[in-house]
Amino acid sequence: MTRVRLVTPLLMVVVLLMAACGQIDGLSDGSQTGIEAGEGQICGLNSSPSFAPSGIEKLDGGSNSLSGAGATFPAPIYSLWASEYKKATGVEVAYQSIGSGGGVKQISEQTVDFGASDAPMKDTELSKAKGGPVLHIPTVLGAVVPTYKLKGHGSGLKFTGEVLGKIFAGQITRWDDKEIVDLNPDAILPSLPIAVVHRSDGSGTTDIWTNYLTAASPSWVAALGGNDKSAGKEVAWPVGIGGKGNEGVSAAVGQTEGAIGYVELSFAIEQRLSVGWVKNRAGKFVQPCIATVTAAAQGAKIPDDLRFSIVDADGPDAYPVSGATWLLVYENQTDEAKAKTLVNFLAWIMDEGEMTASTLNYAPISTALRDKAVAKIKGIKLNGAPVAA
Repeated sequence: MTRVRLVTPLLMVVVLLMAACGQIDGLSDGSQTGIEAGEGQICGLNSSPSFAPSGIEKLDGGSNSLSGAGATFPAPIYSLWASEYKKATGVEVAYQSIGSGGGVKQISEQTVDFGASDAPMKDTELSKAKGGPVLHIPTVLGAVVPTYKLKGHGSGLKFTGEVLGKIFAGQITRWDDKEIVDLNPDAILPSLPIAVVHRSDGSGTTDIWTNYLTAASPSWVAALGGNDKSAGKEVAWPVGIGGKGNEGVSAAVGQTEGAIGYVELSFAIEQRLSVGWVKNRAGKFVQPCIATVTAAAQGAKIPDDLRFSIVDADGPDAYPVSGATWLLVYENQTDEAKAKTLVNFLAWIMDEGEMTASTLNYAPISTALRDKAVAKIKGIKLNGAPVAA
């Protein structure tokens, strides 16, 4: 049975409009702190992806449900995909947004049909997975952004990795600290304590954030006790309060004057939180958006197992705190009906879901990466034979 494209005309219009816009200026009630929105940026110049069909035909005889759990980073787009997929096929995809650490644990324990993580599983984690080899299927790319609540200041405050590292290490404690002021000479910053908010759960968003701080802030690395302790899904935070999930962090920031935290861009936009621009390796302060996340992924080295990083990428337009997110599935399936439905859903994501990624400010994966992901889906087996024959 040939797979039919299922994106509705209305949804397609939304995709094109969102891809054409993609600006984050004016998200709060403040000014742009003396920075013109879009200054020197490529934001808003994206177009929706155009992929050739995956070649995976729809399989009959599948189950009517799938269960998944994990990363909060992609939860908004996964929720949209589940809704659209149910409308198109009648299949219920139940996704629990519990954090990447939870997603890795649940797929490893075989309590869900798929896991989800913004941090690739480590070799030690892969070796403990009860169901054998785990495949990493990349779905979308996103930006992890410094988000803050500061009366009179909207999106556009500038940060370097070193300044962010000092803030999250508790070494810069007030908004009018000279190091922040020097980066934002046109902003009148208040003499207000900085309230740091971080994740309280094992988090792929934290993994992206702390890997960036480790790459860009010697002060952060020293404060945490070395590179082996300064990055990962969980770290020993020197200061701050914890929030569960991207939802918890964005809520805490939105309720606390003087707060700063880190969330995936879509959460900041949804909550109308102010978003900072971060200096990249090329020395440019970059606005986070679909286009600059896409720029960060250009030239990324993609290994055969598709476990890769785009943190602190080269390129003048690369947003430096960018990352991918993956669905985690067992290569060897044991339930025929579930295996068929899993392959059908993954193929639908590649053929249809990617077209809607930009509606929620995620960057779709590249054509080359999508083709590699499709090859992984075709490698899913049942009793030693490919499910997608």
